[in-house]
Amino acid sequence: MPARPHRRWRWLHPGGGGLRPGGATPPNTHRAAQEAFFVLRGQGRARAGDTWQEISPGDTLLLPPGVEHVVENTGPGKLYCLTLMVPDEDFAALIRNGTSMGLDAEDMAVLTGR
Repeated sequence: MPARPHRRWRWLHPGGGGLRPGGATPPNTHRAAQEAFFVLRGQGRARAGDTWQEISPGDTLLLPPGVEHVVENTGPGKLYCLTLMVPDEDFAALIRNGTSMGLDAEDMAVLTGR
């Protein structure tokens, strides 16, 4: 059996292609995985442990295993982040098994770099 790839990506998409205004990820921690959020579009803030930081396009949040974190959308539009988690810790399955909400024109513009 071939080895499973370790790198996975996802969009923050509770309710759509991006994190909607006022939305937030639930507080969460990963046992062994390192996680990185790359902010593509929108405004927000992120918490790592007890520290909050404003985030905007071009910012990167790097999280070692065991650090509780949250990402919140504080802007007027969707917050888009590309997220990498290594090792996977079944994160890809969690996203694949979630509810598909489809992509709107704004989502497609971010995906295609327009």
